[in-house]
Amino acid sequence: MSVVREFMTTDAQCIKEHQSLTDAARMMLDLDCGSLPICGDDGKLKGMITDRDIVLRCVAAGRDPLEMLAGELATGKPYWVDANASVDAAIDIMERHQVRRLPVIVDHKLVGILSQGDIARNYAEERVGELVEQISERHPMPA
Repeated sequence: MSVVREFMTTDAQCIKEHQSLTDAARMMLDLDCGSLPICGDDGKLKGMITDRDIVLRCVAAGRDPLEMLAGELATGKPYWVDANASVDAAIDIMERHQVRRLPVIVDHKLVGILSQGDIARNYAEERVGELVEQISERHPMPA
């Protein structure tokens, strides 16, 4: 059985909860990615932030990305997976919560990110198709 650590991207970086959304956007540009884990001062995962979050929840809402902090977007319980969990368990979490990326945790610390793309490159085609279908199912966006 394949485990998450075999598939994950290992060079994941966090945006700290007290950094601005401008910092987050610059990190995304530098890393060529569309999302980042938000980590607290204790190094623990607080949530995820996407480029879309910055646009919709900050810019479109008339807020200043230089003033708004990443931690302000870390709402709800973050979804994550243990590095030693099976890939099928990770896919189940991604499908259930309709997320394309999962932070990978060991001893409460971020060690990587498992993305839909990581799975698509390395896993059974049929299971990947199910994942894409479930994640892509449209649900109303929370207010």
